[in-house]
Formats: sequence, structure tokens, C-alpha cells
Amino acid sequence: MKGEPEEDKNKKKLSRRDFVKTATAGVGAAALTGLSASDVLAAPQAHVKWDKVADVVIAGAGASGLPAAITARDHGSTVIVIDENHDIGGHAMVSGGRIPLGGGTSMQKKYGIIDSPDLVYADHTNNKNPEMRFCDRDLVRVWADENVPTFEFLVENGVKFTDVAPQFMNQGSVPRMFVAQRFSDNLEETINGSPGSGVVRPLERSARAKGVEILLQHKLTKIIRENPSSGKVLGITATFEGREVNIQAKKGVILATGGHSTNVDFRRAWDPRLTEEYQVAGLPWSYQNGDGEMLALSIGATFWATANQTVEQGDTLTKTRHIGCRYGYANLKWDPHSPMFKLAGASGLTVKTFQDVILVNQSGVRFWNEMDDTFAFLDACMGSHGDLGKNGKANGGGPIWAIFDADAVKREGWNTQPPDVDPNGWFFSADTLNGLADKIANPFQRSPMPGNALQETVAKYNSFADAGKDGDFGKPAPLHKIETPPFYAAWSTPLVHDTRSGLRINPKCQVLDIRGQAIPGLYAAGETAGGFGLHGLPRVTVFGRIAGREASLIKT
Repeated sequence: MKGEPEEDKNKKKLSRRDFVKTATAGVGAAALTGLSASDVLAAPQAHVKWDKVADVVIAGAGASGLPAAITARDHGSTVIVIDENHDIGGHAMVSGGRIPLGGGTSMQKKYGIIDSPDLVYADHTNNKNPEMRFCDRDLVRVWADENVPTFEFLVENGVKFTDVAPQFMNQGSVPRMFVAQRFSDNLEETINGSPGSGVVRPLERSARAKGVEILLQHKLTKIIRENPSSGKVLGITATFEGREVNIQAKKGVILATGGHSTNVDFRRAWDPRLTEEYQVAGLPWSYQNGDGEMLALSIGATFWATANQTVEQGDTLTKTRHIGCRYGYANLKWDPHSPMFKLAGASGLTVKTFQDVILVNQSGVRFWNEMDDTFAFLDACMGSHGDLGKNGKANGGGPIWAIFDADAVKREGWNTQPPDVDPNGWFFSADTLNGLADKIANPFQRSPMPGNALQETVAKYNSFADAGKDGDFGKPAPLHKIETPPFYAAWSTPLVHDTRSGLRINPKCQVLDIRGQAIPGLYAAGETAGGFGLHGLPRVTVFGRIAGREASLIKT
């Protein structure tokens, strides 16, 4: 990925057995920024020698690809699933496992919740809901109708939910959200012990038991169409151990590769401010390279409902809660016993209250109320911060550093040593503020932090603490001075999370071209598909099932 540190680009892939044995480098290949001309040109049918064949071929073994695979098998199709990672699961593996599916599911009925598909549809097309108003309502309609069948499908295929009353989510009018049970206590199976493992591991088990062939460490590189911009999609090309593998799809290809969040150039098509410093939720476990989207675009596909990506609602960009580590997504704290931990580098210091820190930009200057976690705060993080744009790097806000002292460490109960913090560019300490500024060095810190600026910032903030009022940004009653050495600087830069816009699909999950015509034999689901900007597992599981079913109904 362009702009990604070299150590991420060169990570070597390993088999699951080797990875678990060594607990070291190798998660999925690092993301590419783009594809070469040879990658994106569709191969004419006459030039293809097929190495494998199945009725339905699926790219991506996550929370949309696995339901698609199981459903296709349930409809009698042979299925091959590829995934570029060394293991299944994608982003869902390390997710919170929250699945707000309603409409009258068996679990809702158990707790006396009255719901219907029509009510689900009404809630998710409410013009007062800023996350929903830009969605394609035809997609929301089919999704609402498929809520109950999808929930029961998950249960039938081994997903177990915590037996507690459902919670409200997504501004719904009735409670619908249940949480999957963690698959096991073995971090080599669950990767980090997240409930999301309770979704994808049972689905993997069911898929394999039903005869789905899963090919890991296979990276999608081509979508093979009869002609570059016309005709049926015939299959795909993947690379495995340096060689190409051509896989024929007699009925259809389903793209379930995830979104484009880790592809810096691609995500900047929506928001030019999202430059290299913004890490991504799920890393370093799962990369979302935009490969499926780019390859589909190259054979005539188009995007849909792009406003969902920039509407500044939901979790497209999030404030970190774990500081002093590279990957500080609020809902994912890396366990030192995880097989991914050597790549994650540190767990991070979980912030109980941002009263205990100030946040400064790379110039050592405060820029916003630290207690805020709205998009106003995130926009401030991405602001120009006084940069007049004359250095050729005007976009992106640069690193955000949490500054605090020894007293804050005591109040928060932090351990300022590894494995909680990563001193390799993400956490620094010194006995003076000047010395602290001198130490800050990071791949994304464009220039040294001026020590005098940091000193002035802290002195001014301390005066606000004395006065009990933040005269600059309105932080509610600043409580604590920063005055007791040692002083600390911890990486606290926001993270990119959701991909909420992608390829245009119809209610059958067929990928459409710029004229609104279906590309024969091509389907998309999950974060690869656009049109419905709903966060997380309820969207991807439903459309995965639909894609698997619809592709299987094609007659050969």
C-alpha cells in the first residue's frame, strides 16, 4: 500500500499451522495501492486454462463470503472460496459479534419483542436518521425481508448468541441486537478472543462440513469476463505461492473481499484528508485493499450511494481509546497472548477519561476539546493545524499525541512499559517537556515537534486547570495540571473503520454497470457492495446469503 511503512509491505504469509507455531509475521499480504494494467484487463475466454472449477466462486471468507458459500451449497451448487489471508474470518473475526437483526426472530420472540420486516424497513429508511437517509431503499427493503431468515440461518449453522434480552441499536424502534458467543478461549482460534469469532468459526465449520472448498493465501488478481466490457463473467485468477490459479465459475463469481479502508489512495477518492497516518480497525489482522472493487470497476462496474461514506455519521472514522500503540481501535484491544501480537506491537493504554490528557497535533499545539468524540473532534484532528499547504503535503492532519504526566498515570492506573505501550515510534517519555518533544519520532511525524510550543501549550492548559475553565476549546472544567515528571506522549490518532460505499448492486446482489445493467455472472456482498450504509454484521450476513442463493439459481 502506498505510504504504508515498508515493514507492512513485506510481511510474509504463512500457513495457519506455521503462523500459530511462530506467532510472527505473515498475516494476509500487505495491501496494494492499485493494480497493474495486466491485473485489471479481463482475459478473453479462449486464452484461459482453468485450474479449478466450481458452480460458484467466492472471493473472501468473512462474514459475507461464508454465508454466501453455505447458502450456495444448500442450493446444490459446488463452491470454492478463496481468501488472501492465512485464515478465515476477515474483519468479522475480531469484531464485537453484534448482530442487530429483527423482524421477529426466534430470540426476539423468546423475550416478548414484537417486530416485523415492515418495521425494520421503516426504521432503516427514516429520513430523521442521518445514517440511513442516503441508502438505496430497494436494498433496504430486501434486507429487511431477509432479517429473520438470516438470523435463523446463523443459528442453524452453529452461531450461538448470549442469552440476554436484545438491546436497541441503529436508532431502531424496538430492541434487535444480540451478541454472538465467543467461539473458544483459544486465542489461536479466535485470534484475539473477540465475540466475532463466534460468528465466523461456526460458519467455517458448517461450510467445510457441507463440502465448500476454502483456499487460503489465494489473492484475487483478475475477474475473467468473456470480453473486457461485455459478456458473462467466467471466473477469476488468484495468485498462490507466486503462481497464477485460474478458477472457473459456471454460475457466478461473488465478491466478498471487504471494503477499501486500508487502501490509502482508494479511500482518498471519498475523503482526500484520509492520508497515511490514519490506521484502520482490524489491522494488523485483516486488510481491506479494495481489490474486488477495483477489479469490478475494470470490467464495467460502478459505485453507488457514495454519500454514505462521507456523511459523517456512524463509525467511518473513530476516536481511539487505546493510546500509545499503533492500532488503538476502541472495540479492539490486542491481547499479548494473541498470535497477532508481535505485529500489533502493544495493547495500548485504555483511557478512562480524557480529563487526564491533552491532545496536541504534530506541532505540539492543542486544537480541540479532548472530551469530545463527535465528528467535530475528528474533523479538527484532520484540520490543517496552521499548515499553509506550501510543503506539498497539505492533506491529512498528521499525528495526534496524548500528552500527560506521572500523576495522570497514577490516576488511570496505567503501565507505561511494554506490552502495554510500543516505544518503537508510538510512545515516548522524558523528564522535561522539551526533552519529550525532542524524542518524538514517527513515520508520519513530518517535522520535529517544537519543544517551546509544547511547553507553551502545557503552561496555558495548566492555567485553565487553575481557573477551572478551558478558555480555548471549552473542555468541561479542566481538572488536572500536567506538571509532574516524567512526561509522556502517546499516539492518539483517529482510525478509519467502516467502508460504507462500494459497488452498485441490485436486490439480487448482481453487480451493475454504469447504465444500470447487471454484469452477468458477477455478484457482490458485504463491504464490497454499496447502497446500504449500515454498519457491520447485519448487513454483510444478509447480503452474503442473498448473493449465494441468487448465484446458485443461475442455470448452466
